[in-house]
Amino acid sequence: MMIQEQEPQAEPEATRRDSDGTESSRANRGWWDRNADDYQIEHGTFLGDDRFVWCPEGLDEVEAGLLGSQESLKGRDVLEIGAGAAQCSRWLAAQGARPVALDLSHRQLQHALRIGEGRSTAFPLVQADAGALPFADGSFDLACSAYGAVPFVAEPVRVFREVRRVLRPGGRWVFSVTHPVRWAFPDEPGPEGLTAAASYFDRTPYVEQDERGRAVYVEHHRTLGDRVRDLVAGGFRLVDLVEPEWPAWNTQEWGGWSPLRGTLLPGTAIFVCERD
Repeated sequence: MMIQEQEPQAEPEATRRDSDGTESSRANRGWWDRNADDYQIEHGTFLGDDRFVWCPEGLDEVEAGLLGSQESLKGRDVLEIGAGAAQCSRWLAAQGARPVALDLSHRQLQHALRIGEGRSTAFPLVQADAGALPFADGSFDLACSAYGAVPFVAEPVRVFREVRRVLRPGGRWVFSVTHPVRWAFPDEPGPEGLTAAASYFDRTPYVEQDERGRAVYVEHHRTLGDRVRDLVAGGFRLVDLVEPEWPAWNTQEWGGWSPLRGTLLPGTAIFVCERD
């Protein structure tokens, strides 16, 4: 019997077009399920198994203390949104916190199970959409997200309101995203990524789509002002905006992040917010 070779799938087309919440969620769930293995192979060493790294610049929560002192984390209920393989939650558990790791991607959570196997710091893993958190009101003291969920959602205010709902009064919400200014520049680590090529004010989503025009990956752009207004509309008070500088020790490239660009342009914005 002859076995027919499958035709290779065409590379997705990159474009800028509208993409609603349903399409964005479906596309990004599929993308992360397909690419989780490669992502963990490529970035797993940098992320570690039980470190809390906020960004490609390498800012570590041990040094940053954006969630509070390490001592203050003990006994705290913490929700990690867009947890991936739950490296951050694993670090939180080691500090005595009670984390819950949530992600849209089943395959990413399988990696969380793999890395956590045999460790004493077990915690719940939950597959769910950040815009519909499956938790009761006031379930957590803290919520965090290191490049998870927020860049990929069409309705960030909906996500912020959900995070506020599940936080207790006085709870802190800290998340990192691509610095909005980077959207004006090509996503290239070399000199070609240093010349603005698009309008910073163009909020049209970045979409990769297949030959039938179906989105297979979506990212949504918001300006810094948009992010602040979205947070206020979601019921939060912004207490800090951290723009990590590129450290001399970090010689790696991660997509468009690189030592060359990092010394000239901010690559990450970290929003530190509190629920009144």
